[in-house]
Amino acid sequence: MSNPHNIIWHDSSISKEARRKQNNHSSFVLWFTGLSGSGKSTVANALAQKLYDQNIRNYVLDGDNIRNGLNRDLSFSDEDRSENIRRISEVSKLFVDNGTVVLTAFISPFIQDREMAKRIVSEEEFIEIFVSCPIEECEKRDPKGLYSKARKGEIPDFTGIDSPYEEPISPDFTIYTNEQSVSEIVESILNLLEKRKLI
Repeated sequence: MSNPHNIIWHDSSISKEARRKQNNHSSFVLWFTGLSGSGKSTVANALAQKLYDQNIRNYVLDGDNIRNGLNRDLSFSDEDRSENIRRISEVSKLFVDNGTVVLTAFISPFIQDREMAKRIVSEEEFIEIFVSCPIEECEKRDPKGLYSKARKGEIPDFTGIDSPYEEPISPDFTIYTNEQSVSEIVESILNLLEKRKLI
């Protein structure tokens, strides 16, 4: 079959395995999903610091930060939310190929989009972490004042208010940010990674 766009994949001279060997650790994606205000970014960044302290190369991809640059052209429609996740998945895969541990902090509200992300990255290199927190608690925290604006109708298609959040059916790990401290959660994730011999 001919290639209508004349686009041909160019193999890298340095393999993922070689980069992992140089880094002296594996590479994979920790995909944090949960409501706005559930603590995804807080936990991801605290964990990133711990990994850094252990000389594990890592990078946090944060939803707001990505929408300030790479995905600034996307809205919050269902279609654009899916495209947002697709792009992030492809970027995450590049980081994994580079031998880097990726921590993503995205609401990623739809199951089918998270399944797409897993397929793009590859199932064996994708760990879905459900950041569980009651919406009432997320609204109390409301660190960015988004729930308040959404309740006033100032932010349309806001997840948990007028756009659904589909909880993971069988996540790899669940953390409860309304019941556990950040340090306790970070230790529990590190234990999981050690158990799986990823770090």
